[in-house]
Parts: sequence; C-alpha cells; structure tokens
Amino acid sequence: MVRSLLTVDWDYFIPSKKEWFFSYIENDKNLTQLWYKRYIKGKLEGEDLEKTIKVGKVIKGFWDKIKTQFEFDKNIKIFVSESHKVAYYLAKNFECSEVISFDANSDLGYGGLPSLDFELNCANWLGKLLKEGIVKRANIVYSPYTFEKPSDFEDFNNLYNIQYYKSVEELPKENLIGVIHICRSGIWTPPWLDERFEKFINELGLPFKKIPLKERKWEVSKLSYADQIFYLNFA
Repeated sequence: MVRSLLTVDWDYFIPSKKEWFFSYIENDKNLTQLWYKRYIKGKLEGEDLEKTIKVGKVIKGFWDKIKTQFEFDKNIKIFVSESHKVAYYLAKNFECSEVISFDANSDLGYGGLPSLDFELNCANWLGKLLKEGIVKRANIVYSPYTFEKPSDFEDFNNLYNIQYYKSVEELPKENLIGVIHICRSGIWTPPWLDERFEKFINELGLPFKKIPLKERKWEVSKLSYADQIFYLNFA
C-alpha cells in the first residue's frame, strides 16, 4: 500500500467570502485583528458574520468516512498546527510518498510555477513537495466552498501527478495513512469557530500532538468605539 499523509485544512468546512482569499502573512495581527476588522465592517454593512459564517454540513460524519475509506497505520501519528506549511515537513520527515489534502485551496503555488522558487509558505507547500520529488502524487479534495478549479493550475497539472476529487468516497483506497495533519489556518477561519475546531480534532478519537497553536480571544461585545476605529483603519 502507498504510505500517505492525510492533511485537513479547517477552511475545508467553512463557507467563506471570495474577497478574503488573498495571501496574508500568518502573524498574530492577522489571526485576530483582521477578524475584528471583517466583523465590524460586516456590521456596518448590515451583516452579522457570527451568524453567516458557520461550519458547513460537509463536516457531518467526516472522520467516519475517512476511517471507512482508508486503513490507518498501527503507529499513526497525528499533528495539529496553525499553518498548513507544516504538512511539508511532516510528509518529508515521515517519508510519505503521497499527500491527500482536504482544503479550500490547492496550495500548489499561486502565480504559476515560479512561485515554487519562493520560500516555503502556506500557499506553496504542496507544490514544493512535488517539485522536490518528496512525494510522487498529490490528491486534492476540494472543499464544496472553494473558489478555485483544477484548470487554474494547468502548468502544475501538466508537470506533476495531481488528481482532484470532490468527496472522500472518490479517493482511491490503496493509501495507508501514516500521518494525519489538521491545521486551523486562522487567517482564513474565524475565531468564533475555534471551539468547534477543537471538537473536530477530538472527534477523530486518537491521541494527537499540538504544534504551538495560539489561543484566540474573541470578545467582540467588549469592543469600545475607539477599538472599532482602530481595527477598521489599522488591522
């Protein structure tokens, strides 16, 4: 069987807004302050983001489907992180020959093949694994809420073995899952869903190791008028 890394981005489960899907630096400011800005701006436009940005129905029974579709290594390792780029190191360190990625984004690299010459980041980690020959195949299961399509990455598709799927059930069953990685991607997933993220991790029912993950305090009810002005103008 093929030894694989299964990596799941929390944004796979969350319907989002197209205008939020830009490249952002993964830092403390963007992890929380950016969400306050989005929330306040939404309120000014008549939208309560806490009510409109929720976890989608695709999360129902997710781990049960995974366990039905794949065999897990008896010594399987599970890691939880903030950034998806951690998947690069896991695939490399645990000698996985394939990646199965559930994500709203391909993370092959944006801006064409030259983006693989950039330093490793959350947007090109999968492309780098392929370019460096660390993995031989990438299986991308796109979120039903994605704004991308496989044809957006034609240059990559012509050069590397990349397959795209729409559901767990479509994936080939010959993969032995040696490592599971779950990332929060907090710049693209809101703080008010962090508790649901923790529940999702625990629903797997297996021990895991957390790679430092910042706890985000979401106290929008305590924001002063000055706070709101600050976040709108400087976040």
